[in-house]
Amino acid sequence: MTALSEYERLEAIGIWRPDADAQRREVILSLGDATLVLSEARSGKALAHWSLPAMHRRNPGKRPAIFAPSEEPGEELEIEDETMIAAIEKVHAIIAAKRPHPGRLRGVLIGAVLLAVGAVALFWLPSALVDHAARVAPQAKRVEIGRKLLSEMVKMTGSACHSPGGDRALSALAERLPGQSVIAVLPQALEGARLLPGGMTVVGRDTIDGPDTPEVVAGYIIAAQNSAAGGRPLHRMLDRLGPAAALRLLTTGDLPESGLAEYAQDLLQHPPARADGDTLLRAFRDAGVSATPYAYALDPTGESVLGLIEADPFKGQPAPKPVLEDAQWVALQDICSAQ
Repeated sequence: MTALSEYERLEAIGIWRPDADAQRREVILSLGDATLVLSEARSGKALAHWSLPAMHRRNPGKRPAIFAPSEEPGEELEIEDETMIAAIEKVHAIIAAKRPHPGRLRGVLIGAVLLAVGAVALFWLPSALVDHAARVAPQAKRVEIGRKLLSEMVKMTGSACHSPGGDRALSALAERLPGQSVIAVLPQALEGARLLPGGMTVVGRDTIDGPDTPEVVAGYIIAAQNSAAGGRPLHRMLDRLGPAAALRLLTTGDLPESGLAEYAQDLLQHPPARADGDTLLRAFRDAGVSATPYAYALDPTGESVLGLIEADPFKGQPAPKPVLEDAQWVALQDICSAQ
Protein backbone atom coordinates (compact mmCIF):
# COMPACT_ATOMS: atom_id res chain seq x y z
CA MET A 1 0.00 0.00 0.00
CA THR A 2 1.08 3.57 -0.54
CA ALA A 3 0.62 6.58 1.60
CA LEU A 4 -2.33 7.51 -0.60
CA SER A 5 -5.11 4.96 -0.50
CA GLU A 6 -6.33 5.84 -3.99
CA TYR A 7 -3.10 4.53 -5.49
CA GLU A 8 -2.41 0.77 -5.36
CA ARG A 9 1.01 1.20 -6.95
CA LEU A 10 2.53 4.48 -8.04
CA GLU A 11 5.76 4.57 -10.04
CA ALA A 12 7.43 7.13 -12.25
CA ILE A 13 10.78 7.97 -13.84
CA GLY A 14 13.03 10.59 -12.31
CA ILE A 15 16.53 12.01 -12.73
CA TRP A 16 18.65 11.51 -9.61
CA ARG A 17 21.95 13.07 -8.63
CA PRO A 18 23.51 11.50 -5.48
CA ASP A 19 25.58 14.63 -4.73
CA ALA A 20 26.51 17.95 -6.23
CA ASP A 21 29.51 16.51 -8.18
CA ALA A 22 27.86 13.22 -9.26
CA GLN A 23 26.53 12.49 -12.73
CA ARG A 24 22.78 12.61 -13.11
CA ARG A 25 21.11 9.26 -13.76
CA GLU A 26 17.66 7.96 -14.56
CA VAL A 27 15.90 6.10 -11.75
CA ILE A 28 12.57 4.43 -11.09
CA LEU A 29 10.55 6.04 -8.31
CA SER A 30 8.12 4.06 -6.15
CA LEU A 31 5.87 5.77 -3.63
CA GLY A 32 5.45 3.83 -0.40
CA ASP A 33 3.73 4.35 2.95
CA ALA A 34 6.33 6.74 4.29
CA THR A 35 9.17 6.60 1.82
CA LEU A 36 10.02 7.25 -1.79
CA VAL A 37 12.19 4.42 -3.14
CA LEU A 38 14.73 5.27 -5.84
CA SER A 39 15.75 2.15 -7.90
CA GLU A 40 18.14 1.54 -10.77
CA ALA A 41 16.27 1.71 -14.07
CA ARG A 42 17.74 -1.46 -15.55
CA SER A 43 18.18 -3.89 -12.64
CA GLY A 44 15.55 -2.49 -10.28
CA LYS A 45 18.11 -2.42 -7.46
CA ALA A 46 17.18 0.05 -4.71
CA LEU A 47 19.57 2.98 -4.65
CA ALA A 48 18.04 5.16 -1.95
CA HIS A 49 15.07 5.49 0.38
CA TRP A 50 13.83 9.00 1.01
CA SER A 51 11.60 9.78 3.95
CA LEU A 52 8.45 11.45 2.66
CA PRO A 53 8.04 13.74 5.69
CA ALA A 54 11.67 14.91 5.35
CA MET A 55 11.52 15.56 1.61
CA HIS A 56 11.89 19.17 0.54
CA ARG A 57 10.86 20.76 -2.74
CA ARG A 58 13.37 23.32 -3.95
CA ASN A 59 11.34 24.95 -6.74
CA PRO A 60 7.67 25.15 -5.73
CA GLY A 61 5.34 25.69 -8.68
CA LYS A 62 7.97 25.02 -11.37
CA ARG A 63 8.58 22.10 -13.73
CA PRO A 64 10.36 19.78 -13.60
CA ALA A 65 9.89 19.56 -9.86
CA ILE A 66 13.15 19.34 -7.94
CA PHE A 67 13.12 17.49 -4.61
CA ALA A 68 15.81 16.83 -2.03
CA PRO A 69 15.83 14.36 0.86
CA SER A 70 16.40 17.27 3.30
CA GLU A 71 17.22 20.96 3.52
CA GLU A 72 20.91 20.20 3.03
CA PRO A 73 22.38 20.95 -0.44
CA GLY A 74 23.75 18.19 -2.64
CA GLU A 75 21.52 15.22 -3.44
CA GLU A 76 18.43 16.02 -5.49
CA LEU A 77 15.78 14.49 -7.71
CA GLU A 78 13.99 15.85 -10.80
CA ILE A 79 10.45 14.65 -11.51
CA GLU A 80 8.32 15.56 -14.51
CA ASP A 81 5.49 13.07 -13.96
CA GLU A 82 2.48 15.15 -12.89
CA THR A 83 0.81 12.26 -11.07
CA MET A 84 3.90 11.53 -8.97
CA ILE A 85 4.41 15.23 -8.18
CA ALA A 86 0.78 15.60 -7.12
CA ALA A 87 0.99 12.45 -5.00
CA ILE A 88 4.09 13.66 -3.15
CA GLU A 89 2.54 17.08 -2.57
CA LYS A 90 -0.63 15.45 -1.26
CA VAL A 91 1.35 13.25 1.11
CA HIS A 92 3.11 16.37 2.43
CA ALA A 93 -0.26 18.11 2.91
CA ILE A 94 -1.65 15.13 4.85
CA ILE A 95 1.45 14.95 7.05
CA ALA A 96 1.36 18.71 7.70
CA ALA A 97 -2.31 18.53 8.68
CA LYS A 98 -1.56 15.86 11.28
CA ARG A 99 1.28 17.77 12.90
CA PRO A 100 0.57 19.94 15.98
CA HIS A 101 0.03 23.64 15.16
CA PRO A 102 0.96 25.82 18.13
CA GLY A 103 0.32 28.91 16.07
CA ARG A 104 -3.18 27.76 15.27
CA LEU A 105 -3.99 27.35 18.96
CA ARG A 106 -2.52 30.75 19.61
CA GLY A 107 -4.71 32.15 16.86
CA VAL A 108 -7.77 30.52 18.36
CA LEU A 109 -6.92 31.92 21.79
CA ILE A 110 -6.29 35.39 20.38
CA GLY A 111 -9.59 35.19 18.51
CA ALA A 112 -11.39 34.16 21.68
CA VAL A 113 -9.82 37.04 23.59
CA LEU A 114 -10.76 39.51 20.87
CA LEU A 115 -14.30 38.14 20.85
CA ALA A 116 -14.51 38.54 24.61
CA VAL A 117 -13.15 42.09 24.39
CA GLY A 118 -15.68 42.85 21.67
CA ALA A 119 -18.50 41.49 23.80
CA VAL A 120 -17.35 43.61 26.74
CA ALA A 121 -17.14 46.66 24.51
CA LEU A 122 -20.60 45.99 23.11
CA PHE A 123 -22.48 45.15 26.30
CA TRP A 124 -20.51 46.56 29.24
CA LEU A 125 -18.68 49.62 27.94
CA PRO A 126 -21.75 51.69 26.94
CA SER A 127 -23.32 51.21 30.37
CA ALA A 128 -20.02 51.87 32.12
CA LEU A 129 -19.53 55.04 30.06
CA VAL A 130 -22.96 56.34 31.04
CA ASP A 131 -22.37 55.45 34.71
CA HIS A 132 -19.01 57.20 34.76
CA ALA A 133 -20.24 60.35 33.02
CA ALA A 134 -23.21 60.64 35.36
CA ARG A 135 -21.01 60.06 38.41
CA VAL A 136 -18.21 62.54 37.70
CA ALA A 137 -20.27 65.45 36.34
CA PRO A 138 -19.77 68.41 38.74
CA GLN A 139 -22.77 70.06 40.38
CA ALA A 140 -22.35 73.22 38.31
CA LYS A 141 -22.62 71.18 35.11
CA ARG A 142 -25.70 69.37 36.42
CA VAL A 143 -27.38 72.69 37.17
CA GLU A 144 -26.47 73.96 33.70
CA ILE A 145 -27.96 70.86 32.06
CA GLY A 146 -31.09 71.17 34.20
CA ARG A 147 -31.57 74.78 33.11
CA LYS A 148 -31.11 73.86 29.45
CA LEU A 149 -33.71 71.14 29.78
CA LEU A 150 -36.12 73.57 31.40
CA SER A 151 -35.52 76.00 28.52
CA GLU A 152 -36.40 73.27 26.04
CA MET A 153 -39.55 72.46 28.00
CA VAL A 154 -40.83 76.03 28.06
CA LYS A 155 -40.44 76.17 24.28
CA MET A 156 -43.12 73.48 24.15
CA THR A 157 -45.37 74.56 27.05
CA GLY A 158 -44.93 78.29 27.35
CA SER A 159 -42.92 80.22 29.93
CA ALA A 160 -42.74 78.96 33.49
CA CYS A 161 -45.16 80.69 35.86
CA HIS A 162 -43.80 83.50 38.04
CA SER A 163 -45.07 85.97 40.57
CA PRO A 164 -43.30 87.57 43.53
CA GLY A 165 -45.34 85.73 46.16
CA GLY A 166 -45.48 82.52 44.15
CA ASP A 167 -41.71 82.49 43.64
CA ARG A 168 -41.16 82.92 47.38
CA ALA A 169 -43.56 80.05 48.03
CA LEU A 170 -41.67 77.82 45.58
CA SER A 171 -38.40 78.64 47.35
CA ALA A 172 -40.00 77.76 50.70
CA LEU A 173 -41.30 74.47 49.25
CA ALA A 174 -37.83 73.61 47.89
CA GLU A 175 -36.32 74.25 51.33
CA ARG A 176 -39.02 72.15 52.99
CA LEU A 177 -38.46 69.05 50.83
CA PRO A 178 -35.16 67.12 50.84
CA GLY A 179 -32.99 67.16 47.74
CA GLN A 180 -34.59 70.21 46.11
CA SER A 181 -32.96 73.46 45.08
CA VAL A 182 -35.31 74.86 42.42
CA ILE A 183 -38.97 74.11 41.67
CA ALA A 184 -40.58 75.47 38.51
CA VAL A 185 -44.28 75.48 37.55
CA LEU A 186 -45.18 75.07 33.87
CA PRO A 187 -48.48 76.46 32.56
CA GLN A 188 -49.81 73.08 31.40
CA ALA A 189 -50.77 69.83 33.09
CA LEU A 190 -47.94 67.33 33.61
CA GLU A 191 -49.55 64.53 35.64
CA GLY A 192 -46.98 64.75 38.39
CA ALA A 193 -43.47 66.09 38.79
CA ARG A 194 -40.33 65.72 36.66
CA LEU A 195 -36.85 65.67 38.13
CA LEU A 196 -34.11 67.51 36.23
CA PRO A 197 -30.35 67.34 36.86
CA GLY A 198 -28.98 69.78 39.41
CA GLY A 199 -31.72 69.40 42.03
CA MET A 200 -34.36 71.02 39.82
CA THR A 201 -37.97 69.84 39.68
CA VAL A 202 -40.75 70.78 37.28
CA VAL A 203 -44.45 70.47 38.12
CA GLY A 204 -47.50 71.28 36.07
CA ARG A 205 -50.14 73.86 36.80
CA ASP A 206 -52.55 71.03 37.59
CA THR A 207 -50.62 70.15 40.77
CA ILE A 208 -51.32 73.56 42.35
CA ASP A 209 -54.57 74.80 40.81
CA GLY A 210 -56.94 72.01 41.83
CA PRO A 211 -55.76 70.61 45.19
CA ASP A 212 -56.80 72.15 48.49
CA THR A 213 -53.54 71.44 50.26
CA PRO A 214 -49.81 71.79 49.42
CA GLU A 215 -49.27 68.15 50.51
CA VAL A 216 -50.42 67.16 47.01
CA VAL A 217 -47.68 68.98 45.11
CA ALA A 218 -45.19 67.84 47.77
CA GLY A 219 -46.41 64.27 47.28
CA TYR A 220 -45.88 64.42 43.54
CA ILE A 221 -42.31 65.62 44.07
CA ILE A 222 -41.60 62.93 46.68
CA ALA A 223 -43.03 60.29 44.33
CA ALA A 224 -40.80 61.50 41.48
CA GLN A 225 -37.76 61.40 43.74
CA ASN A 226 -38.49 57.78 44.60
CA SER A 227 -39.40 56.56 41.10
CA ALA A 228 -37.11 54.35 39.05
CA ALA A 229 -35.17 57.46 38.00
CA GLY A 230 -35.43 59.13 41.38
CA GLY A 231 -32.21 60.65 42.67
CA ARG A 232 -30.41 59.97 39.36
CA PRO A 233 -31.95 62.32 36.79
CA LEU A 234 -28.66 62.89 34.95
CA HIS A 235 -28.01 59.15 34.72
CA ARG A 236 -31.51 58.54 33.37
CA MET A 237 -31.01 61.28 30.81
CA LEU A 238 -27.63 59.96 29.61
CA ASP A 239 -29.01 56.44 29.49
CA ARG A 240 -31.77 57.72 27.23
CA LEU A 241 -29.44 59.76 24.98
CA GLY A 242 -26.88 56.95 24.67
CA PRO A 243 -23.13 56.42 25.18
CA ALA A 244 -22.17 58.86 22.43
CA ALA A 245 -23.79 61.70 24.38
CA ALA A 246 -22.11 60.50 27.59
CA LEU A 247 -18.72 60.50 25.82
CA ARG A 248 -19.36 63.99 24.49
CA LEU A 249 -20.21 65.20 27.99
CA LEU A 250 -16.97 63.72 29.32
CA THR A 251 -14.78 65.13 26.56
CA THR A 252 -16.36 68.51 25.79
CA GLY A 253 -18.68 69.19 28.73
CA ASP A 254 -21.63 69.65 26.38
CA LEU A 255 -24.60 67.63 25.17
CA PRO A 256 -26.14 67.66 21.69
CA GLU A 257 -28.89 70.27 21.38
CA SER A 258 -31.09 67.85 19.45
CA GLY A 259 -30.73 65.29 22.26
CA LEU A 260 -31.75 67.86 24.87
CA ALA A 261 -34.86 68.80 22.90
CA GLU A 262 -35.88 65.17 22.37
CA TYR A 263 -35.37 64.32 26.01
CA ALA A 264 -37.32 67.38 27.17
CA GLN A 265 -40.24 66.29 25.01
CA ASP A 266 -39.97 62.76 26.37
CA LEU A 267 -40.10 64.07 29.93
CA LEU A 268 -43.20 66.12 29.22
CA GLN A 269 -45.03 63.20 27.64
CA HIS A 270 -44.11 60.39 30.03
CA PRO A 271 -44.56 60.71 33.80
CA PRO A 272 -42.17 58.59 35.88
CA ALA A 273 -43.38 55.18 37.04
CA ARG A 274 -44.65 55.31 40.62
CA ALA A 275 -42.64 53.41 43.23
CA ASP A 276 -44.23 50.68 45.32
CA GLY A 277 -46.31 51.59 48.35
CA ASP A 278 -43.74 50.68 51.01
CA THR A 279 -41.07 52.80 49.34
CA LEU A 280 -43.42 55.75 49.07
CA LEU A 281 -44.58 55.48 52.67
CA ARG A 282 -40.99 55.51 53.93
CA ALA A 283 -40.24 58.54 51.76
CA PHE A 284 -43.30 60.43 53.03
CA ARG A 285 -42.36 59.59 56.62
CA ASP A 286 -38.74 60.76 56.12
CA ALA A 287 -39.94 63.99 54.47
CA GLY A 288 -42.47 64.65 57.24
CA VAL A 289 -45.39 64.83 54.78
CA SER A 290 -48.78 63.15 54.99
CA ALA A 291 -49.41 60.66 52.15
CA THR A 292 -53.23 60.85 52.23
CA PRO A 293 -53.75 64.06 50.18
CA TYR A 294 -51.42 62.73 47.48
CA ALA A 295 -53.21 59.38 47.47
CA TYR A 296 -56.63 61.00 46.96
CA ALA A 297 -55.17 63.17 44.19
CA LEU A 298 -54.24 59.95 42.39
CA ASP A 299 -57.62 58.31 42.98
CA PRO A 300 -60.48 60.36 44.47
CA THR A 301 -62.23 57.12 45.47
CA GLY A 302 -59.19 55.94 47.41
CA GLU A 303 -59.71 52.34 46.29
CA SER A 304 -56.52 51.88 44.28
CA VAL A 305 -54.37 53.74 46.84
CA LEU A 306 -55.89 52.35 50.02
CA GLY A 307 -52.48 51.23 51.29
CA LEU A 308 -51.11 54.77 51.16
CA ILE A 309 -54.14 56.08 53.04
CA GLU A 310 -54.38 53.46 55.76
CA ALA A 311 -50.62 53.29 56.39
CA ASP A 312 -50.09 57.06 56.19
CA PRO A 313 -47.31 57.73 58.75
CA PHE A 314 -49.18 60.88 59.84
CA LYS A 315 -52.72 59.56 59.72
CA GLY A 316 -54.84 61.30 62.33
CA GLN A 317 -52.02 63.57 63.47
CA PRO A 318 -50.35 66.68 62.08
CA ALA A 319 -46.99 66.47 60.31
CA PRO A 320 -44.01 67.80 62.26
CA LYS A 321 -43.93 70.91 60.10
CA PRO A 322 -46.42 72.30 57.57
CA VAL A 323 -45.43 71.93 53.94
CA LEU A 324 -46.32 75.58 53.39
CA GLU A 325 -48.03 78.24 55.45
CA ASP A 326 -51.55 79.11 54.31
CA ALA A 327 -50.48 82.44 52.83
CA GLN A 328 -47.66 80.79 50.93
CA TRP A 329 -50.00 78.15 49.54
CA VAL A 330 -52.48 80.79 48.36
CA ALA A 331 -49.65 82.71 46.66
CA LEU A 332 -48.44 79.53 44.98
CA GLN A 333 -51.90 78.71 43.68
CA ASP A 334 -52.05 82.14 42.06
CA ILE A 335 -48.59 81.96 40.48
CA CYS A 336 -49.87 81.20 36.97
CA SER A 337 -52.82 83.61 37.22
CA ALA A 338 -50.51 86.59 37.39
CA GLN A 339 -49.25 85.98 33.83
